[in-house]
Amino acid sequence: MASAELIKKLEETIENIPDFPIPGIQFKDICPIFLQPKLYEEVIADLASFSRGKVDVVCGIESRGYLFGIAIAVALDIPFVLIRKAGKLPPPFIGEKYDLEYGSAEIEMKTGHLKPGQRVLIHDDLLATGGTTEAAAKLISKQGAIPAQFSFLIDLEDLNGKDRLKKFDAEVYSILKY
Repeated sequence: MASAELIKKLEETIENIPDFPIPGIQFKDICPIFLQPKLYEEVIADLASFSRGKVDVVCGIESRGYLFGIAIAVALDIPFVLIRKAGKLPPPFIGEKYDLEYGSAEIEMKTGHLKPGQRVLIHDDLLATGGTTEAAAKLISKQGAIPAQFSFLIDLEDLNGKDRLKKFDAEVYSILKY
């Protein structure tokens, strides 16, 4: 979907930070995208075109999923719903625990912001192992809504995050794949 030109611009813009946050990790710093408003607009247009006419709501995962997710929702003229780390939302909310490499975490979302049957795009900046995104899809399903699509700026394919999302029978899109 993304043009070769957009992919090239992003690859030239995103900074690779070796050994961050720990040795052996190659961190993809997306912050330089925000220094180029036209490039940001191109990213939003591409991500919105993936979902146009296919979803009723965009859910963004804290925190970097908000950076693009809100703009996607605005471009599609549909609601945006926050998915937050545990303890950040006032009640009523529901939560979903998930395992990390070392330990566990929990995400939450307000109840009543989704309606049963609504088709939902879940957006985050990066797909790695898929644990957080899978937990987000479970939260959405618990409320009777449908995780219809997943979108990401970056997919770290070697970590097989897409495999965890197959059970939702939803479209998965990322602009960049590493």
